[in-house]
Amino acid sequence: MKIDNYDFAGKKAIVRVDFNVPLDENGKITDDTRIRGALPTLKAILERGGSLIIMSHMGKPKGKVNPKYSLSQIKDDVAKALGCDVKFAPDCANAEEAAASLKPGEVLLLENLRFYPEEEGKPVGIDKEDPAYDAAKKEMKERQKEFAKKLASYANVYVNDAFGTAHRKHASTAVIADSFSSDDKMLGYLMEKEVQAVDNILSDIKRPFTAIMGGSKVSTKIGIIENLMDKVDNLILCGGMTYTFAKAQGGKIGDSICEDDKLELALDIIKKANEKGVNLVLGTDCVAADSFSNDAKTQICSANDIPDGWEGLDAGPKTCEAFREVILPAKTILWNGPAGVFEFDNFTTGSRAIADAIVEATNNGAFSLVGGGDSVACVNKFGLADQVSYVSTGGGALLEAIEGKVLPGVAAVK
Repeated sequence: MKIDNYDFAGKKAIVRVDFNVPLDENGKITDDTRIRGALPTLKAILERGGSLIIMSHMGKPKGKVNPKYSLSQIKDDVAKALGCDVKFAPDCANAEEAAASLKPGEVLLLENLRFYPEEEGKPVGIDKEDPAYDAAKKEMKERQKEFAKKLASYANVYVNDAFGTAHRKHASTAVIADSFSSDDKMLGYLMEKEVQAVDNILSDIKRPFTAIMGGSKVSTKIGIIENLMDKVDNLILCGGMTYTFAKAQGGKIGDSICEDDKLELALDIIKKANEKGVNLVLGTDCVAADSFSNDAKTQICSANDIPDGWEGLDAGPKTCEAFREVILPAKTILWNGPAGVFEFDNFTTGSRAIADAIVEATNNGAFSLVGGGDSVACVNKFGLADQVSYVSTGGGALLEAIEGKVLPGVAAVK
């Protein structure tokens, strides 16, 4: 079942979205990409005569009510985006009356799902090593099912449009689907587009295929790096992980971020790339700073020879040029993770160079997929989001999909 061939007239649709948007210290949204991404699905349901019950999580409140993560902070923003009033249910598990009173065209936003531990389905306050953990886990899974049934009871149809949490088997992303028939559950437009974008990367590869993996840690990207080894022609590794590779090869990295327990892993990745004929591209120079600050003193130095007291915070000019030369001829491009501390304006050069090269390659006919929170923030910061082929709203979900893993949020519907 798809949104375009479902009759929403007179029906209540409960829609799982990913409104886990970043807020500043005043509770104001700093990047509304995820809200804008869900609008086509939400508006289509309203236009077809349905009423909306919107549910999402925000942050990591760990199963407890925390005003810092209340969705009440974004209610007015959602209303403005939809162009209509939005009601608010301050308790997602006790919203029967509010849901029942909805008329066609009306919208109800539920409070943060993760204020309840049943959403994630993890036992609270007990360690995995505790002998009672297994029993607590089993009990929580039963509570999770009941929580999902309660959410399902508010509506006639379930729509999952939250790709950012599709890799989690949570109450609202997967378990709830069991309460609806196959004719009354479906993926939203955003989810369909995300799944198709991943399929374009994995199943319809135009070569050369270049993947750019950035970020601070090798450990968080090892699964996707290994999976991509069998698919890509070029693999650019940048960002903080540069210095783990540099140290693994005997380099001097000063105070740069480094995973000392992953040095052997870094050498293994280099070896595998050689064995599989993958062109592995690592930074050769960097912008080093004397402190982790936007206003720090800087110098350009070799990524393998950073002075003590200095740390690499961005890619250097030679590295930026090397990245550009590899990206420009590509016909399929995947970018996940920045090349430096792009949050600091003085250390955006490397990430900007990557973004500009991707845009140029896209204009020359490449399919470019940008995914992961930091990469998305990069292209938005640079005003280039509409100049790449697709910007994914999912971070972990995108990586797991590209690793070839089944996403529970998709499987539960399909």
